[in-house]
Amino acid sequence: MTSFQQARIDLGGQLRQLREAAHLSGKDLAERLRWQPSKVSRLENARQTPTEDDVVVWAQAVSAAPDTTDELIRQALALAERHDSWKQRHRSGLAALQEDMRDLEAKTKLFRAFEPGIVMGLLQTPEYARHVFRKVKRLYSAADQIDAAVRVRMQRQEILYDRSRTFRFVLPESALHIMLAPADVMRGQLDRLLAVSTLPNVEFGVIPFGTELPSAPINSFWIYNDAMVGVATMTKDLVLRDPDDIAFYVNAFDAYARVAEFDEGGREVLIRILHAYRKQGPH
Repeated sequence: MTSFQQARIDLGGQLRQLREAAHLSGKDLAERLRWQPSKVSRLENARQTPTEDDVVVWAQAVSAAPDTTDELIRQALALAERHDSWKQRHRSGLAALQEDMRDLEAKTKLFRAFEPGIVMGLLQTPEYARHVFRKVKRLYSAADQIDAAVRVRMQRQEILYDRSRTFRFVLPESALHIMLAPADVMRGQLDRLLAVSTLPNVEFGVIPFGTELPSAPINSFWIYNDAMVGVATMTKDLVLRDPDDIAFYVNAFDAYARVAEFDEGGREVLIRILHAYRKQGPH
């Protein structure tokens, strides 16, 4: 067991003890917090990482002492700031990581994402996602929760239809030629992108081949509101909250967006790629 997972287990246990000391069932606490009961269970059983906001409202709901609340916040912040290796984190379970992402996304109104080599999780088809998770499992020796991870990833996508949120996605055309799945699955994924690109609150941009790039597309990054940036590398999952870091990635995203094709221009690129996949056989 990794130190990250052990710290999450320890914090979940403390949260459970506080709930039980307040004579509240998981369902009772969820109703007080206007959460799904499953979230209480996930936090207590270390299947999801508690955020600072989570532990604050939990402590308030169970009337925890101020010093107890401060300690819970300290532990939650320590978990948030951990730059654990992806191999260690994936050992805690693919589905658990998806739950963490869903909770973060629920608090976000403006999403900006750049992916250099893969379709964004919020836009993946179940078949494409399944092939991605299989590769993640092999690479990081992740816990075998592929079915659960795919299910949660698909549930996460419901947020795309919330008109109060805005999504801006940009990727280079090369990412759509990287075959992380067989050709028939890639065709289905291109169809999905064509459909999502028509949603009124979604901007989907493709940087066509032959376009001069503003910088080398080394890492993917996600900007959540103007409050946080998630940067994924092969071995580290970085969470950046410094205003200078956020401003840097906002500028980087805007630079990529300026050279991308959106709307009909972007769909023309998608259709061209789709035709190329259709020329390939079913395998």
